[in-house]
Amino acid sequence: MILELRNIEKSFGEKKVLTGVSFKIEGGKAFGLLGRNGAGKTTSIRILMDVFPANSGEVLIDGQPIDYSKIGIGYLPEERGLYPKKIIIDQLTYFAELKGMSRKAAVQSIDYWLERLGMTEYRNKKLETLSKGNQQKIQLITALAHDPDIVILDEPFSGLDPVNAMLLKDVVKEQISKGKIVLFSSHQMSYIEEFCDSIAILNNGVVALHGDLHDIKRNYPRNRLVVRTENPDAIIADFGSSCTFMENGNLMIRLSDPCEKKATMTRLVENYDIDGVKVFEPSLNDIFVEYAGDAAQED
Repeated sequence: MILELRNIEKSFGEKKVLTGVSFKIEGGKAFGLLGRNGAGKTTSIRILMDVFPANSGEVLIDGQPIDYSKIGIGYLPEERGLYPKKIIIDQLTYFAELKGMSRKAAVQSIDYWLERLGMTEYRNKKLETLSKGNQQKIQLITALAHDPDIVILDEPFSGLDPVNAMLLKDVVKEQISKGKIVLFSSHQMSYIEEFCDSIAILNNGVVALHGDLHDIKRNYPRNRLVVRTENPDAIIADFGSSCTFMENGNLMIRLSDPCEKKATMTRLVENYDIDGVKVFEPSLNDIFVEYAGDAAQED
């Protein structure tokens, strides 16, 4: 299954928010939708979910206009939307029924997820009695209980301690392994880098970068080496201004030509006490900073 946004345009009054936004998401893989606040991520998600229409453009499944009566969507919003004074099982059942489940099927699915997430003891408690992290897990159940085809997770790890973050990672991996379309929107680049095969970076309502994350990294100039050593002084003296310290204490050597990689690595290994040397590959955070730019519009 392939979900595609094609040439999406959206304005609110005279304010243009999205301009020709296009990207594809393949089932069984995770996709990261990135951008600074105000870049157009939330608007894109709301159009994808049919919360409101685009001015022009299409949302397609396998090349055909999406039929929202047949395609289930699960959404974990950044701003939580549950009722703090309501009993958890009651409101979870209510939301599942809104998404087309029978009461019996809804309760069965909810009880499965409560157990899966270690939340069974809170089944008949009010939401406000739970910690922020446990409230996040209850919100996650609203996104998954109806077994959706498309799972949209907006800042899913917000408020989770390391143990619960690991649990959520396992759940996300399960959804991906089932062939579902999983879309992440997050500013936590480490999670996007861990999960996502492909990304799109929005900048002022325009797709500034889109594609396979591995390919994007490989396409960067491979003219920098990272050297790990306990004795940097001799290397710095030898390589001069082409050698600088990185924030983590490693050395970076900038080459005049990528073809010099092999010879320079050999020179380093044969002449200096080094613990490791590799070609520098930008992190997703580096890529984000380069392409996200200044976002002045509202989501």
